[in-house]
Amino acid sequence: MKRKLLTIITLLFMFLANRASSQELYCNVQIQTPGIQGVDPTIFESLKTSVTEFMNNRKWTGYNFKINERIEATLVFTFNSVEGSDNFKGTLNVVLQRPVYNTDYMTTTLNLVDKDIHFTYTPTQRMDFTDNTYTNNLTSILAYYAYLMIGIDFDTFSKYGGTPFFQKANDVVIAAQNSGETGWNAFDGDRNRYHLVNDLLNNSYKPLRTFYYVYHRQGLDTMWKDAVKGRGTIARSLSLLKAVYDKRPGLYLLQVIIETKRDEMINIFKEGDPAEKNKFVAIMKELDPANGSKYNKVLK
Repeated sequence: MKRKLLTIITLLFMFLANRASSQELYCNVQIQTPGIQGVDPTIFESLKTSVTEFMNNRKWTGYNFKINERIEATLVFTFNSVEGSDNFKGTLNVVLQRPVYNTDYMTTTLNLVDKDIHFTYTPTQRMDFTDNTYTNNLTSILAYYAYLMIGIDFDTFSKYGGTPFFQKANDVVIAAQNSGETGWNAFDGDRNRYHLVNDLLNNSYKPLRTFYYVYHRQGLDTMWKDAVKGRGTIARSLSLLKAVYDKRPGLYLLQVIIETKRDEMINIFKEGDPAEKNKFVAIMKELDPANGSKYNKVLK
């Protein structure tokens, strides 16, 4: 009887382990409510739990991930108003990271702020989402960023590996375009969900996706064994950014990439030789003139 019970327990643990390793995302959800008063704080805790479970417990792809392979991200909601205790409006900061091969270092692959966050939520609300169907704005926003983050992560490991997930994110955009909510249409502004995924799927801007792969997989991931060679690869990858800049200097995706990688690149090239430093500073000042003074730190 004890042996039979032990076998059952063992099988149960195996089932739970396999189940736990199947999900792709490990999102840390944070909620900030500066200046909001008169709203029951438990609703924010409920929202945090609902979003965390929706992102982390749902199966987003056909791949099985081990626990230590899950894609790490942080979602920071900052609400500036809550009307009627269920109508939320604010921003969402999305930060995506991935480990650098053979090191303890985590590199940030996406860091953006979505300013078009608006949805209704109640603690009893079901977090329903079906591909190609719009149910509500909250789950559509979350599904969009789930697919976007998975796509970017895949692009950093395999050239254009994120395409099917960017297509999924685009399907979310299409399904939400008649919802009346902002952020899903081209005319809602130049920096929104529509433009970001459109840029990722536009062949004219494909060098930016090549940059994701070359910079991370061929550059950062090799620096543990040859820092000079890895830095040289990263230096050459900057030409991919310039190729797109020459076509569309204000492109949203290009701006997101530069804003995400700026500080990291400055730290990398501080260790370069004088010629490498000067070349880096020159190209980045052209691509990112508003932050030219920051790149001068490399020369000191």
